[in-house]
Amino acid sequence: MDLNTITAVAHPQTRAQLPVWTPGDAWLAGGTWLFSEPQVRLTRLIDLTDLKWPALAITDRHLSIAATCTISQLDALTCPTDWLAAPLISQCCRAFLASFKIWKTATVGGNLCMALPAGPMISLTAALDGVCTIWKAGGGEQTISVAEFVTGNQSNRLSSGDLLRQVDIPLAALKRRSAFRQISLASGGRSAALLIGSLDSADVLKLTVTASTVRPIQLSLPKPPDANALRTAIAEKITDDLYHSDIHGKPFWRKHMTLRLAEEIRAELLDATPP
Repeated sequence: MDLNTITAVAHPQTRAQLPVWTPGDAWLAGGTWLFSEPQVRLTRLIDLTDLKWPALAITDRHLSIAATCTISQLDALTCPTDWLAAPLISQCCRAFLASFKIWKTATVGGNLCMALPAGPMISLTAALDGVCTIWKAGGGEQTISVAEFVTGNQSNRLSSGDLLRQVDIPLAALKRRSAFRQISLASGGRSAALLIGSLDSADVLKLTVTASTVRPIQLSLPKPPDANALRTAIAEKITDDLYHSDIHGKPFWRKHMTLRLAEEIRAELLDATPP
């Protein structure tokens, strides 16, 4: 869709060249949502592609994912064999249920900043203990976990003019055993519940609940729980007001599926038999 209110497009190549943020500005990365509907309040786009951030970088401590990394670039990553959680990358990329055109354009950072409950990059990076680096509008940086970055349906921690630079995933999280569950009301529909569980070397079960809730919810259970303990922990952590409601699923059903998928994950990771 043409954005006929845009009068200027900035192309900064360094952080120092980022223009002063003014009302009517918008960051442009993939633009798959930005160009999908009228944006009558916008007058200038700030194109991030000329910053040429490396899409992916592996250090001795982290996998760093640039905010401008596309879904196709992330999915194409060749992972070391000891990254037991590597299948989550492909599983979450495919939770988009999007065309190859979207895959080649949509960005990881855009999915996080949109903060939709069903955002699969939120699911992936939150479950793997991802930490956001934010370039503050007034200078300096802020780091915050992905689970805390997303605060609700289309709500996040960014202040006006702030820019999400990257998400760092600890290598230790990528080496945990993991399990993935996702469900939609219809084939090809938006995720109504997407849960990821992981088990570390100390047998701590970590469960990340997304899509069924308005924001990511995480539970950490040091003592491997039985089915009743897990159900109780979820009920205490996720109150009824946190379950999302829209045409893709009502809260009661999302709650039911959250409990069901969580038990499947518990059983898979702990080699138990679901009741």
